[in-house]
Amino acid sequence: MSNTNSVAKAPIFNASDVGSQAQGFVTASLAWVQAYWLQILIAFGAGALIVLALHTARRFGSRLCERPRALNGWGIVVGKAVSRTSNFFIVMLAAKLVDGYSAAPGEVATTVNFLFTVAAVFQVAVWVREIILGAIEHRTQSEHYSGEALLSAMGLIRLLVTFVVFAVAMVVVLDNLGVNVTGLVAGLGVGGIAIGLAAQGIFADLFAALAIIFDRPFRRGDSISYDTASGSVEAIGLKSTRIRGIDGEERVISNKNLLNKEILNNTQRNHRRAKFIIGVTYFTPAEICARIPDMLKDVVEAQGKIFVRAGFTGFGASSLDFEVQFDSDGPDYASFYNGRTAVGIAILQRFNDEKIEIAFPTQVNLTAAPDGSMVMPFPQVQQARANTPST
Repeated sequence: MSNTNSVAKAPIFNASDVGSQAQGFVTASLAWVQAYWLQILIAFGAGALIVLALHTARRFGSRLCERPRALNGWGIVVGKAVSRTSNFFIVMLAAKLVDGYSAAPGEVATTVNFLFTVAAVFQVAVWVREIILGAIEHRTQSEHYSGEALLSAMGLIRLLVTFVVFAVAMVVVLDNLGVNVTGLVAGLGVGGIAIGLAAQGIFADLFAALAIIFDRPFRRGDSISYDTASGSVEAIGLKSTRIRGIDGEERVISNKNLLNKEILNNTQRNHRRAKFIIGVTYFTPAEICARIPDMLKDVVEAQGKIFVRAGFTGFGASSLDFEVQFDSDGPDYASFYNGRTAVGIAILQRFNDEKIEIAFPTQVNLTAAPDGSMVMPFPQVQQARANTPST
C-alpha cells in the first residue's frame, strides 16, 4: 500500500533532472567550442555574410514596391513578398547553411533543424499569401475594376487566403514534429465542406468575380449583350454585376449567372456590319438590274464605308430583291448608326436619279361577269371595246 502511495505521489516535473540536462547541454557546448572554435568562427562569419545578403535582397524588394511601373506592376507584387521576409527566417537560414560545417553536437543540430523548419514553413506561407493577394490587388487596382463593392471584397478574400495558407502551414509544422495530423486534416476537410455547402452561392459568385478579374471578358464601361439584353457595365461587385440598360434601367445579375451565358462584348468589336434588302419592281429592265450591284458599291464607298458585297438575292412576291452589305470601322454605335442612315438615303437618291422604282407590296383584284368573262377594271377600256366594229 505504501509503495502505491509513493508512486502516486512521485512528481511529474523533476527539477533535478532538468538541471542535470541543462548542465550536460552546457558541458557539451563548451567542449564543442573548445574543440571546433576555428570552424565555429568561420561558420559565424559565413552566417553573417548570408544574413547581410538576405537583408540586401529584402531592401531590394522594398525598393521594387516604390516603382509603380516595375515589370508592369508584377515587380511590386514580388517586391512586397520579398520585403515580408522575417529576421527570424534569415537568421535560421544562415544557421542551417553553416550548421554542418561547424560540426555542431546533436542537441544543437536538432534545435537548429526544428527552428529552421518552423521558420521556413511559415515564411513560405507568408510569401504565398503576399503573392496571391498582390496578384489580386494588381488586377483590382485597374481603373476598370475599381468599384467599391469589389475592393471591399478584398477583406473577405484576404481572410480566406490567410486562413487556408496558414492552416496548411500549421499542418506541415505539426507533421514535421511527429504529430499525427490525420485527424486534424480530416476535421479541417469536413469543416471546409460544411462551410462550402452553407455558402456555396456566395463562394460561386465570389469565384466568378475573380474569374472576371483575371479572364477579363469585359470591363467596367464596356457595352455588352447577353441573352436578349444589352447595356453598359457600371460596376463589378463581389456577388453581382450592375449593367445600365439601353433604356436607362439598371440590371443586376449575379456573376455566376452572367458567366454562364454567352456574352457579346460590343466594345471589343473591330467593325459593325449593316445590311439592306432592296426590292425593285418587275418592270425594271434586266440590263439595269445587272448594274444595280455596282451602283450599290459606288454609293457605299462614296459614303466612306467599307463595301463587303452586293447582289441579286431572289424573286420576291412583288419585287426583284437585291442585298448590299457594308461595314463601319470601329465599335462606335453612333458612327455606325449615322453611317447607315447616310448610305440608305444615298441609295434612294441614286435610284431616283436612275429612274429605278423601288417596289412595294401590290395586289390586283379582277372581277368576273355572271357568264364567267373577265370584267376589265378601267371604263375607258370597256368603252373602247364597245366602239370596236365587228368583223
